[in-house]
Amino acid sequence: MPKTETATSILLSLAMELFNVSSRKYHGSPLDMFGTLRPAHAKVLSQASRFSIQTSTCVRGFRRYQHRIFHHEATPWKQRHIPALVCFSSQGRHLATSASPTPLGQDLPTIYKPPTTGIISKLPSSWIPYAELIRLDKPAGTYYLFFPCMFSTLLAAPMAVPMASPLEVVSTTALFFSGALIMRGAGCTINDLWDRNLDPHVERTRLRPIARKAVSVENAIVYLGAQLLTGLTLLLQFPLPCLYYGVPSLALVTLYPLAKRVTHYPQFVLGLTFSWGAIMGFPALGIDLVSNPGALAAAAALYSSCVAWTLNYDMIYAYMDIKDDAKAGIKSIAQAHQHNSKAALSLFSAAQIGLLAIAGYFAGAGPVFFIGSCGGGALALATMVRRVNLKDVKDCWWWFRNGAWITGGVISLGLLGDYLHRKTQEESQSTTQTIGGA
Repeated sequence: MPKTETATSILLSLAMELFNVSSRKYHGSPLDMFGTLRPAHAKVLSQASRFSIQTSTCVRGFRRYQHRIFHHEATPWKQRHIPALVCFSSQGRHLATSASPTPLGQDLPTIYKPPTTGIISKLPSSWIPYAELIRLDKPAGTYYLFFPCMFSTLLAAPMAVPMASPLEVVSTTALFFSGALIMRGAGCTINDLWDRNLDPHVERTRLRPIARKAVSVENAIVYLGAQLLTGLTLLLQFPLPCLYYGVPSLALVTLYPLAKRVTHYPQFVLGLTFSWGAIMGFPALGIDLVSNPGALAAAAALYSSCVAWTLNYDMIYAYMDIKDDAKAGIKSIAQAHQHNSKAALSLFSAAQIGLLAIAGYFAGAGPVFFIGSCGGGALALATMVRRVNLKDVKDCWWWFRNGAWITGGVISLGLLGDYLHRKTQEESQSTTQTIGGA
């Protein structure tokens, strides 16, 4: 090691000690430092690297709060001179480089790196935090919100009088997907506003935009208002009864983050929210649920089936944070069933398929639905329950991300096949009657 770097390391160590003393004496005074950073566990500098730390102290006691600084949010001068800016958790007390790892659950620095791939990386840097806030780079949640809408549209299409045309089904489905994209983002924004003081203590969520101060609470609220207004605009594109059915779901959106604080089954509240689309397909195609008992029973059974599906996939999702959630005081279904997890998943799967079959019965579905949607869905869920490794975070994420398309896709294909089969039968009967009348 060059002598100049050794001398610099010693001087910086003295400077840090001086800062520690001064921060206890002068609470609230900021201090900017530029220089070389040594690993916290080393006594001498092992590898020189530029860094920037801007620290402010708390007025109460000796507890210090470090401001998070991120490369894409730094000034151009800092970006040219500092290859990596260190981000501290709210109770950070140590400095670290790549030689000093960040174990889960410890108050060590975390380095935020702006995305370099995917759709978000193409956006202007000032837009990136807002795109991350609505999870634009993680669309699995949008798919889980969309599939109940697709299920209900395909299940309701043969029940409409006259039977809905393929064009009606496609256009209605497209509107539902747009609504799912917007409202899923709004739900994420509400969730992060609720959890802004909890997210910094969970490894997976500590770098979310509000948690890392990249988006202020005030800006997030304005952003949420814009999303809700856009969602309302989309809702008004449906028949008017959809407005009466859709607006009450907003109350459920705000309850899920609160449920995580009071019950081990917040996923049930999430299921009530994410499954609302299982009702919406019926009024969207002109079916009055109040005056049609069969349609009401089918919608209720389908809605309940989707709630069971939410319990299933979100339990797997909750296993990714089970340790951090326990430390942060966040409750989840994964904690409640960590000793009988596979049995719980099997129970939710059986409930989902059973309720789906009941929905098909009241909707007058045929063999294509029961074989394709119910049989195929049961096979997909059984495979997931058997193969998912709940102790492996990456495996849980894989099944959560792909389960939307595996299970949701199979059920949708069965519903689509049943609709097309019944539509073909209707057209054949209509043609026969026309010929007979002639």
